[in-house]
Amino acid sequence: MRLHPLTSLAAAGSTAVITTAAASLPLSLAVMGAAVVLSARGGTARRLLPAAAAVLLPLGLSLLVMHGLFFPEGRTVLAQWGVARVTAEGLAFAMERAAQLGAVVLALLVFSFSVSVPDLVAVLSSRGVHGRFAFVLASTLTLLPAITSRVERIRQAQESRGLVVRRGLLHRAAAFRLQAVPLVLSLIEDAGTRTAALEARGFSNPGPRTSYRDVPDPRGQRMLRAALLAAAAAAVAARLLLTQAGS
Repeated sequence: MRLHPLTSLAAAGSTAVITTAAASLPLSLAVMGAAVVLSARGGTARRLLPAAAAVLLPLGLSLLVMHGLFFPEGRTVLAQWGVARVTAEGLAFAMERAAQLGAVVLALLVFSFSVSVPDLVAVLSSRGVHGRFAFVLASTLTLLPAITSRVERIRQAQESRGLVVRRGLLHRAAAFRLQAVPLVLSLIEDAGTRTAALEARGFSNPGPRTSYRDVPDPRGQRMLRAALLAAAAAAVAARLLLTQAGS
């Protein structure tokens, strides 16, 4: 059964909200594992995992440095260099936050790499969302998959012209510099092409709109979306109540 775009969006959003509100390491790890499994079954793991690593590695390292070395509540000191202290509590806190962030990023990336942009635009337009805003929203959600695919094509084109990427951080950084320029230029050119296409299709014109795409929305999925949104709201409310009770 193919999921409705709004159902996929509700599932990804509610998963991110519930995981953030729960702040539980086992739950975050379970969500990360489920996201990887779903991505593998959907055939998007080869594109999703590098994109997730590009987002999570710098954020995870910053969390490790910030909380692992400078955690005021830390008591079990493992190593110390002046004011910087590596504490067991700081490392545990950094790991929990990194896993929580990883679960949110992976959940949203699974949605971004699997959703059909034309279906999403058609659904949002049918719900009364302005056509231009619906297209911008859908493009934003799928921007990272589009950039990943574009980078892969640029890399293949450069390798066919004799570019050899050697092992090592410096060589990869140099190769990235050579790929970044055509990537940015192609994205700018693509933005201009898309703008002209939107104007030709009358996206900026007011008035009612119709779409030739008919996206089925079964009653069961509508009920599932309502349940997901209710679960997310309940998780946030429970988190707020626990915070107030603790204070």
